[in-house]
Amino acid sequence: MTFLPKNLGNPYFDTSFKGVQAAVQAVGGTVTQVGPAKGDDPAGQVSYINTATQQQVGALIVSANDKSAICDALTEAKTAGVKVVTFDSDTNPECRDLFINQATAEGIAKVQVDIITSEIGDSGEIAILSAAANATNQNAWIDMMKKELAASHPNVKLVDVVYGNDDDQTSFDKTAGLLQSHPNLKGIVSPTTVGIAAAARYLSTSKAKGKVMLTGLGTPNQMREYVKDGTVTEFALWNPEELGALAAYAAAAMVKGEITGKEGETFKAGDKEYTIGADATVLLGEPYKFNKDNIDNFNF
Repeated sequence: MTFLPKNLGNPYFDTSFKGVQAAVQAVGGTVTQVGPAKGDDPAGQVSYINTATQQQVGALIVSANDKSAICDALTEAKTAGVKVVTFDSDTNPECRDLFINQATAEGIAKVQVDIITSEIGDSGEIAILSAAANATNQNAWIDMMKKELAASHPNVKLVDVVYGNDDDQTSFDKTAGLLQSHPNLKGIVSPTTVGIAAAARYLSTSKAKGKVMLTGLGTPNQMREYVKDGTVTEFALWNPEELGALAAYAAAAMVKGEITGKEGETFKAGDKEYTIGADATVLLGEPYKFNKDNIDNFNF
């Protein structure tokens, strides 16, 4: 198998790869990790997809930087017999065999909206610090957040959406820019692990600490110090190691011909059984909320 995250050196995908490696070892396969340096480089992903196709790997596990830009390359891979499993960030459904979804877009959006609106008293201005402007998963979550805010939180106003491109310094600078541009800002939602950690780092030494609330999607190891020092009260995520493992087990089942991606098919991932849903999608589960009471129970 070839494992192709959005970018290398990203702690989230490093953790995912641990799960991939464990699952691949369990099924008796081999896996190589490749990827571009930046998380907004679909052209870089295309080159690695083409290489994997030429190498005739059994399966390609990919988190898409763009839902359309890598489709032609993935279609060529499928035509050549490579099983294409997306995880974390999907492509157009026709471009892959299976998508391993960390949670529904609605569920991910709702948990972040629930946290931030509760923390700001369900009233006031908030902003979103996202990853790349064309990131499939980010945009789906943001759309759902807007709908959830409009439907259930009429006194909360989303005043800005900015993009840190999953780069630490860019995200740090964008956080500073949000506070300067919106002096009445009460909350920031960052649905990306790089973004929330960078935003927390900025807030932790600013006058806005404890006044501008921050939540989003982060890893416990990145966020632990900011939860303990009071910069962040609560944030959410799934376990990316479990997500990677599930993607690898699914890829192995496809290579072995145990599943084809048809709705209703089931397969085993370790000691759990999963069912393929509509649009050849498999759901890991619901997001998990981390806070000072439970964060030390996790190490990823």
